[in-house]
Amino acid sequence: MHYLKDISEVRKKISEYKKNNKSIGLVPTMGALHKGHVSLIESSKKSCDITVVSVFVNPIQFGPNEDFHKYPRPIEQDIKICEEVEVDILFNPAVEEIIGDNLKTFVDISDLGDNLCGAKRPGHFRGVATIVSKLFNITTPNRAFFGKKDIQQLYIIKKMVEDLNFNIEIIPCSIIREADGLAMSSRNRYLSEKERIDSLVINRTLKEAVKLIEDGEINSKNVISFFENKIKEINSAKIDYVNVVNENMKNVELIEKGNIIAIAVYIGKTRLIDNHIIGEKICW
Repeated sequence: MHYLKDISEVRKKISEYKKNNKSIGLVPTMGALHKGHVSLIESSKKSCDITVVSVFVNPIQFGPNEDFHKYPRPIEQDIKICEEVEVDILFNPAVEEIIGDNLKTFVDISDLGDNLCGAKRPGHFRGVATIVSKLFNITTPNRAFFGKKDIQQLYIIKKMVEDLNFNIEIIPCSIIREADGLAMSSRNRYLSEKERIDSLVINRTLKEAVKLIEDGEINSKNVISFFENKIKEINSAKIDYVNVVNENMKNVELIEKGNIIAIAVYIGKTRLIDNHIIGEKICW
């Protein structure tokens, strides 16, 4: 595995691969890798000759009172994981390498970013789209792999690729869950033992809400109320949002196949997100 920190080194190596007609898969991450990330890497390895993993904790996607400085950065562990799954390039640039000290150009997404996490975290998706576009330009992948847990991010990246004519195929990958159903997240490590138990209310209630819909409930207000009431039973839990949206991230009144139940809940001080696309099989 090539562990690279400089843009020029990455471009040189990618150029060598492409001269030999190798296809490139990119898995963008913020590190603190877990089995969810590994599943993205495995998907890339199955469909691409070369897999590039980026580890970059992006400061411009964090708000002023968020957890940028606290966000876990176990780079030695990440290197070990990438070596074990035979990643070809691990790109781990410094902030100065990617952003510099005078960044003036940003990629902004209108409309799709106005609801859910975009409404709760102003500027978040502007930061995400800007850095992902830079990673695309640096690594020039044929395919890029994103998990469905960050469903709004996935739809925004797909739209950015379409609008800006990136010659990249975006591959959505399934949410990977712990054995008890909690969606895997680098932030799960923030949870205390009790909070970890409390956090199960999220996936448990999501599953129950999906069953409610499958049994015939199509009024989104009723589903949201059901979800809110269940979450309120847990003292450590505080709802950030519960919405049912369409693929344009707009709230819907009547639920239909393809709509998304999207949720963000604080367990203590830890914000966790989850979702389910109506019509897809429940896998937990």
